Amino acid sequence: MTLPRLHVIGLGPGGPDLVTAGALALISRIGRQFLRTERHPAASVMPDAQWFDRLYDAGSSMEQVYGSIVEALVSAAVQEQRDSLSGPGEVLYAVPGSPVVAEHTVELLLADDRVEVVIHPALSFLDLTWARLGIDPVETGVRLIDGHRFAVDAAGQRGPLLVGQCDNAFVLSDIKLSVEDPPRTPVTVLQRLGLGDEAIFDVNWEDLDRTVTPDHLTSLWIPEFAAPVAAEIVRFDELLHRLRIEDPWKADQTHDSLKRYLLEETYEVFEAIDAYDPATGEGADELCGELGDLLYQVVFHSAIAAESGWFTLADVAASIHDKLVARHAALDEATGGTTSETAIAEVVALWETGKRGEHGRSSVMDGIPTAMPALARALKVAKKATAVGVVEVGARSGADLTDAELGAALLDLVDLAQRTGLDPEDSLRRATELRITDVRSAEAAESDIDAH
Repeated sequence: MTLPRLHVIGLGPGGPDLVTAGALALISRIGRQFLRTERHPAASVMPDAQWFDRLYDAGSSMEQVYGSIVEALVSAAVQEQRDSLSGPGEVLYAVPGSPVVAEHTVELLLADDRVEVVIHPALSFLDLTWARLGIDPVETGVRLIDGHRFAVDAAGQRGPLLVGQCDNAFVLSDIKLSVEDPPRTPVTVLQRLGLGDEAIFDVNWEDLDRTVTPDHLTSLWIPEFAAPVAAEIVRFDELLHRLRIEDPWKADQTHDSLKRYLLEETYEVFEAIDAYDPATGEGADELCGELGDLLYQVVFHSAIAAESGWFTLADVAASIHDKLVARHAALDEATGGTTSETAIAEVVALWETGKRGEHGRSSVMDGIPTAMPALARALKVAKKATAVGVVEVGARSGADLTDAELGAALLDLVDLAQRTGLDPEDSLRRATELRITDVRSAEAAESDIDAH
């Protein structure tokens, strides 16, 4: 069966003078013609063509727009085939620049088995870009990035990068905000190459979406680039956002419904750590997998919050990054470059004081989760009380106690609880609450002394 034929030409990177003779011949021969966008300086060579700009205005995403363009082109080619008295029906589709450079609609058409796609070579904006910048892209190792997919495609790259499709201010803003460690040297903006109002100028990274007025012939040259968020994290975050739409179970989850899974995954990480041998690497794959499951919970909670506009995964990462920077800022000053027991104790005390300030807490005991297992909570209370020196916790005579001896002593207490019919979990919780009360009282008394 003969398939309808779809010819794809490029209008070049500039005006009509850069359209190839072959493309002009096809424009003269084929009657049914389409333009991806009329917003191109060479569009005048196809006065009878239909264009798809209306789809850009109506579409909810670029993927939807591209899919609609492909469906319209295939339908036109099929109809032309039916109307043709002899031979395959032929339709002409023109794109800016070259059909084989950053043209997703062409990729989709080539993968569509309903039509025969014939690609005709054309001059691309890349040819003019290399000439204007005076570089050899092969020798320099340039990576071409689509501005609409910058956060994903540029992840892990260090440059040099040429970013195309920078056609609106939102794209420039997304590019700027997706990079935690931006280039320290200016980047080059290239606009309307080959036209009378061609513009090439440098701009600082922070001014990308402030001083640049983008259009459909705008690209960025980034000679040096520090890697943004790792590609795998970005892909993972994007996947979870998509699955929240496509998977009914994931769509129904809330922060509250996920709590038990977060706890389960944490315990599974504990087990994987116990089974892992850092000397031989045995169990490393299991630990890696369990840590991934735990990360999944963090990304899931972030995706849920992002849908309500509260925070994103990037905000979560920035929050812990800034917190660690703030807490460690005084480390060298407090320790004097030493790692003595006294110096470390001073740093721990500073951290505890800093954490109280961060969260507006009045006591070191604030913020200790009540849902923690009793033993883990009791240990956390003991560490915090000791760290700030509010009370002296525990006897020091057991300093030489071994791990096995401590375990045996705890087991003896469990046996005692069983014989007496007491619940060791409840008993420890009550004792811990009494200790918390004692610490709060000591803090209050100390505060009164300081106030006077």
